Amino acid sequence: MRIARFAKAGQDPAYGIIELAVDGGDHPDTIATLTGDPLAGVAVNYTGERHDLDDVRILAPVIPRSKVIGVGRNYAEHAAELGNEVPAEPLLFLKPNTSVIGPNEPILKPEGGGDLHYEGELAVVIGRICKQVPVERAAEVIFGYTIANDVSARGWQQSDGQWARAKGSDTFCPVGPWINTHFTLEETSKLTIETRLNDEVRQNDSTGKMIRGVAELIAYITQSMTLLPGDLILTGTPAGVGSMQPGDEVSISIDGLGTLTNPVAEA
Repeated sequence: MRIARFAKAGQDPAYGIIELAVDGGDHPDTIATLTGDPLAGVAVNYTGERHDLDDVRILAPVIPRSKVIGVGRNYAEHAAELGNEVPAEPLLFLKPNTSVIGPNEPILKPEGGGDLHYEGELAVVIGRICKQVPVERAAEVIFGYTIANDVSARGWQQSDGQWARAKGSDTFCPVGPWINTHFTLEETSKLTIETRLNDEVRQNDSTGKMIRGVAELIAYITQSMTLLPGDLILTGTPAGVGSMQPGDEVSISIDGLGTLTNPVAEA
């Protein structure tokens, strides 16, 4: 199931189920509106309203209620390309929910931040309040998966000694276009991540190269902090990160999750 948030002119944002032509259904390339928020823990139903995808604006599929948790250097080749060692334990950092934007919204390059890098990543959407989750029960707390771009200002990352500005500035967490609720944990280790900058492939690799998989990351993170419904875990980026400039366009595709595209602009 592909769950998305969308807005139609003159109406409040709503959730819906995306129906694509490739599915062979009766209503191709439409979104069927749902009642309420499926991440709120209450039953939702179809309203009977349906819109053509061309007539709505797709938004970030979730605005985390509390946090986005990033995982640094979770692909060995990415750690090496930036001259870093693979950490002995998962390297965690936080991005505020104010950094989240949706598809086609501009990533803003701040003055003084240095090189602005794209990082295509598989993101996990948490579906229930959880703490101290064992690896074997990780699937129980996952609502679904989406695409994220862990935008990073390398100048601030090097100068600040911590990553709050470098990873958490406004627009530094594009997310979307939808949440896929049907992946199994096994499938999340067999996905291809491809990042294109102005139609040139810059990243193309498999989530099978993650040093620590989704279940292990959830178990590790929840030993120290409580996760809430709608929280996001960014699972790390493969090799091939690089600079993007105002006027560029970056697109990240992952099997079964569509393509997340954002232009880059001056702040």
